[in-house]
Amino acid sequence: MPKSQFDPLEFNQVTGEPYLRLPAPHDNIIITPPRMSDAPAMVLNMSDPRIYSWLESPPHPYLPQDADHWLTKIKAESDRAIEKLQRASVERPDGPLILVDESPVRTIREVQEDGSELFLGDIAIIRERWLDLEDKEAKQALTKANEEREVGDPAIVWCFGDYLAASHHGKGIMTAVVQKFIRDWAVPRMGVRQLRVETFSDNKGSKRVFEKSGFVHEKTVPVNKVLNSGRTITAMDILWWKASQ
Repeated sequence: MPKSQFDPLEFNQVTGEPYLRLPAPHDNIIITPPRMSDAPAMVLNMSDPRIYSWLESPPHPYLPQDADHWLTKIKAESDRAIEKLQRASVERPDGPLILVDESPVRTIREVQEDGSELFLGDIAIIRERWLDLEDKEAKQALTKANEEREVGDPAIVWCFGDYLAASHHGKGIMTAVVQKFIRDWAVPRMGVRQLRVETFSDNKGSKRVFEKSGFVHEKTVPVNKVLNSGRTITAMDILWWKASQ
């Protein structure tokens, strides 16, 4: 029997949403599409110094309109991926699984005993943008070449962005999320063969998550970045994951 174009995603029988479930002992954790109703939880998380102190891009202070703007953007990306998979399901129901350049799922949730779902965070996979480079021309050239490669090209360099609610730090959840996402979605459904991530050098927890997931430290580079929160970053660690690893 041919596989569904959504493989290995499952579907919520009530909402119809696709989702990716983590293996035990974290099988109460799922990764779903974003929802506009996530806005209050996002504001709460982005107002927590245990989260925003490690993030470069989010505005600070983080307001409800910031959450609405961001959710509108990422929901559109998720919807595009879902539409591509739906179209492929109609056009080639017996054909090989297509590759997509966006993920339909990215929001991390904990399924409660009563069936409700608690928003925990986010994992996003995008094409690398070399955030550590100070040379703007070099950065633009690398980014442009990377963006122009066709989906499935093994030369594409990908990158992760992620965060987890502080209430669930230290439980191995993000490591399980990264490993599951790479193995079951990024590699087979996006053709990902290499990932490059940048972590602030003082973010030992983030670095440890990636190292547990098979990433190898390449180098530490000096940087001079002032985050929107006002914190100054002086160094970043660069780590790589490659399919051959």
